[in-house]
Formats: sequence, C-alpha cells, structure tokens
Amino acid sequence: MVDTLEQLPLFQDAFERYTTSAQHQPERQDRFITTSSEPVERLYTPRDAPESTYMDRLGFPGSWPYTRGVHQTGHRGRLWTMRMFAGFGNAEETNARFKYLLANGNAGLSVAYDMPTLYGYDTDDPKAEGEFGTCGVAVSSLADMEVLFDGIPLDAVTTSMTINSPAPMIWAMYLVNAEKRGVAWDRLSGTTQNDILKEYVAQKEFIFPPRPSTKLVVDTFEFGAKHVPRWNTISISGYHIREAGSTALQELAFTLADGVAYVQAAVDAGLDVDSFAPRLSFFFDVHNDFLEEVAKLRAARRVWASVMRDRFGAKQERSLWCRFHCQTAGVSLFVEQPENNIVRTTIQALAAVLGGTQSLHTNSMDEAMALPSEKAVRIALRTQQIIAYESGVTNTVDPLGGSYAIEALTDRMERGCLEYFRRIDEMGGMLAAIERGFPQREIADSAYRYQQEIDAQQRIVVGVNDFLTGNDEPIEIPIHAITRESEERHLERLRRVRRERDQTGVSSALERLERAARDGRENLMPYIVDAVRAYATLGEMCNLLRGVYGEYREPALV
Repeated sequence: MVDTLEQLPLFQDAFERYTTSAQHQPERQDRFITTSSEPVERLYTPRDAPESTYMDRLGFPGSWPYTRGVHQTGHRGRLWTMRMFAGFGNAEETNARFKYLLANGNAGLSVAYDMPTLYGYDTDDPKAEGEFGTCGVAVSSLADMEVLFDGIPLDAVTTSMTINSPAPMIWAMYLVNAEKRGVAWDRLSGTTQNDILKEYVAQKEFIFPPRPSTKLVVDTFEFGAKHVPRWNTISISGYHIREAGSTALQELAFTLADGVAYVQAAVDAGLDVDSFAPRLSFFFDVHNDFLEEVAKLRAARRVWASVMRDRFGAKQERSLWCRFHCQTAGVSLFVEQPENNIVRTTIQALAAVLGGTQSLHTNSMDEAMALPSEKAVRIALRTQQIIAYESGVTNTVDPLGGSYAIEALTDRMERGCLEYFRRIDEMGGMLAAIERGFPQREIADSAYRYQQEIDAQQRIVVGVNDFLTGNDEPIEIPIHAITRESEERHLERLRRVRRERDQTGVSSALERLERAARDGRENLMPYIVDAVRAYATLGEMCNLLRGVYGEYREPALV
C-alpha cells in the first residue's frame, strides 16, 4: 500500500515499464492525441495535479480562481439557459419558430440574421440579391423587429442576437421596439454578440476597419452601462474561431485576447473597468474531444479572472467572472449518415454542461444540409433536456473537478494561453496582431493540418472516412427551403416603411448621426437610437458610416 505520495514515482515508473514491455499487449496506436493534436498521456496521477495547489488553482465553486464555476451551486441551483439558435426567411416565419421553441421548453431566444443583415444591407440592395433569409432572418428596419418579437414578452425572456458589424443598429431596433411596447430598458435582459475582432480573425463578416469598429463596440459598453444595465453588450466569441479551424487552445487564447483588447479600448476611452466588465460575456465552441473541451472551459474562467484582477485592477467580483454561452460544433457535422450528428451533438453538449456553461445551443442533425427542420430542432432541444433531467450530472457541482486528467489538461490549456498572450503583447496587442495576420495564419495552419489528418485516416470520422456502410442510403430528412413569397412579404414591408415614414425626420436623424461619426468624440448610440425611432433602415445607417469610416478590405496572407 502506498502510504505517501512520495512513493508514487516509483510505482508509476514500474507501471510504465510493465505496460510498454514485450509481454504486455500493445496499445491500439503509437500515439494518442486530442482533436487539437495535443498529446494524451497513458495515465494521469496526482503528480499531474498536485494537491498542494488546490486553493490557488481550483478553490471552491463561486470563489477565486473560479476554475470550478462562477456560481457556488452550479447547475444544482439553476440549470443553464436552453437557448436554441433560430432565424430564417422573414420576421413572421421566425416569430412562429420562436413561439414553437418557447412552447417546447426553450428558456431563452437566440436570433440568427441573414447575410444582408449581417453585412448591413437592406434586402433590396443589389449586393444582397439571392441571400434573403437563407442563414437567418432578414431585418431591414424597426418594422421587422416589431414583427419578429410580436407576442413575445420582452421583459420575461432573455434574447441573444448574433450580430456584429451592425450590432449597434440592430440592438437599437430591439430597444426601441421594447420602448414602443412600454417595456423599460432596465427590465430587458439579453446579449448582443457585437464581437467585431473575431470577424477579422475568422468569420469575415466585417464592414468597417478594425479601429472605428472597436470604437462602436466601446460605445455600446458605455450606453448599456447607463441605460440597459441587465444587458450583456458583448459576447466575445471563440465559436467562429474554432469553426474556422483553430485548435481548442487557439480558440481559448484568441478569444480571451480579443476580450483584453476590448477592455483596454474601453479603459483608454475613460470608462471605469467595473462599470462595464460585469456585463462582458463569452461564447465558446464545444467540439468532439470531451476532456479537452471541459478543460478549455475551466481554464477560460481561471485565466480571465487573473487578467481582470492583475492586468486591469478590477475590484468587483462579477468583473472577474468569465460567463459564457456554448454551442455544439457545427463544423463537426456531416451530410453522411446525418443521424450520427445527434450522437456528436450529445457528447459535445455534455462537455459544455460539465464545463459549467451558463447557456447552450445544440445543433440539429440536418444543419450540414440546410436550415433545421422543426423535428430536428426538437430533437436537439430534447438532447439538452435529457442531460438536464435524466443524466444525473447536474446533481453535483463540477463533477469532473479533481480528475487528474482534467486538471492536467486545464493547466496545459492555461500555460498555452498565457504563451499566446505573451506573443500577442510583443506585437502590440490583438489589434496589431490582427493587422499583421498573426491569428489568421495560426488558424489556417491548424485547419490545414487537421484536414490532412482526416484525409490520411490518421483521424477517424465515423461515416466519413471509415465505417461507410449506409452512406448509399437515401437521406430522408426534409429540407427547409426559403420561398419567394416569404421574400416578397418582407420587401413589401420595407417599401411600406419608406412610403409612410416622416422623410424629414429620417434625413435629420441621419445627418446628426453622420456629424457625430465624423467628429469621432461622441458616443454614437443615442444618434443611432434616434435614427431607428424615425424608421431609418439598416442599410441607410450602415451606408452612412461606410462613407465616414470606409470599408475594410482584408489583405492577403503571405
């Protein structure tokens, strides 16, 4: 019997010699790696997670350094928000889907916008042709927002909006809609993604250059802190970084580095860190490698708490919290044997829950083919509900905490993240690193390596490069299509808005917005809100700012 950890190295060395000896059955492969190509050891022991560092590295849930969660009771006290991502076609269709989700147990709404909206164009702009409603709902004016949330109690649900470059305009539409319905802004809860830096790094849905875009983000911080105190004015997003092909470590490091850049920009603009930091939130992708993903989420909380305390001198406890939404990995889903995607999503959702997420979207099995059908969405939501109410994993706080493997992987994630921070700081910060193409190159290299490993069958993807029986079976999943009638209904509302609004009021509001933008010193949110009240369209506001700031053109990577 081992009476002390001092004898552990001797026993572990003997174990390693035996398992690698000739008389022992060989292992399945020479090398085991995570989804991110990091090595996985044969065995983890207390040597990998020394107990002497418990309070400094782990602590208790709801206490420094928040590795085990930001809330003391975890999911015993409150389950995560089941927030299914939805949006397609016109506002009427998406409103119906929202009500379907709420009726089936969805606890919060998450809005997907179509490509013209994401790029700040009205649907009838020639550049938007053919893109109506295919990846989200079209919103061209306040009138669309009014229909989108018709019959939904804005002060009783939380709403997340996946919008970035035009985030101030879309958020203003939500606020003015609430105002017109008599709902005070201080009763609204939700999140605007509003993370423009990851667009330059990964998703590429940018409009303006990085620096004026960052100024717009800071404007929302200040406006939200004063007028919409329960709103998360940004969701700093690693999801799109991971979907572009990054490793789990790169997702963690570049996401938190983006967060550092936003906080620094806000502090440089004169904001007190504790006035806005409590409303910062994050958004992570959860991929297939169960242990790696749990470790990433735990490391995120520990690293962010240290950044906010030590780099920015935050005093409020909530300023130290890394609160996050998770979404299962869309990039891990395949057309081949699409029912397999249900299993992948389940594993990923369980990792998000055990990693301590505050809200979760589970992808539908048909998303590799088209917009999700109602049945596929219901299965995805039921996946979360079965984890919540049947699996038992929510009955204790941080059930994986203390696992030697989990703690070792968490420590490795933290070390790797801090090393990326060091390299980014040497370049002058994340904005400078983006302008040099550093994170873009890192992600491109990782994506290429990962695909090579799949092509060479060094990674097995069930139903894709192995276990192919069934790939010739017809796919019997209904495909959700966008109709011409849906687009025409949206366009008729847009034409009606332009006919019936007070044109003088619109022109005056847009002129004030342009003057403030050219001056560069004022917060633009009040001017955007006034333009929205006058029913200025999204395209009119964004085109005005294109004229002030210019449009960003990404340089080629070399």
